[in-house]
Amino acid sequence: MTVTIRALRAEDYSRWRPLWDGYTHFYGCSLDESVTACTWERALNPHSSLFCRVAEIDGKVIGFALCVLHEGTWSTTPICYLEDLFVDEAARGAGAGQALIDALIAEGKAEGWSKLYWVTRENNPARKLYDRFGEADDYVRYRISL
Repeated sequence: MTVTIRALRAEDYSRWRPLWDGYTHFYGCSLDESVTACTWERALNPHSSLFCRVAEIDGKVIGFALCVLHEGTWSTTPICYLEDLFVDEAARGAGAGQALIDALIAEGKAEGWSKLYWVTRENNPARKLYDRFGEADDYVRYRISL
């Protein structure tokens, strides 16, 4: 089975939505429907800094990566924040997570991004995959909900 990575399309909604719900459930998060709708719309909007790549096997979307491309103060080229990465539990182990990150790295090199980064929970089992790409740094994240 070959994993294919491509840009999100409008017709992916019926498959993306259960994956999105699985992702938010994994993190114990309940979002207002308006937030999900806005995320979907921004991910499809070519003028948004938010974009989405999906992983497919045999034409079925099995995972996604939602990213934000932004400017930075320590670089003159764009920086990509991989905000959300999720693969259907039934499809894990097929290489979709690695393929999504590999595709983002390739896209970033082709587009001249300076960096790709993400954060995850310390106990996330996906860290076994993430550790193949590099080491976690020593930064501590602070959050203020407004």
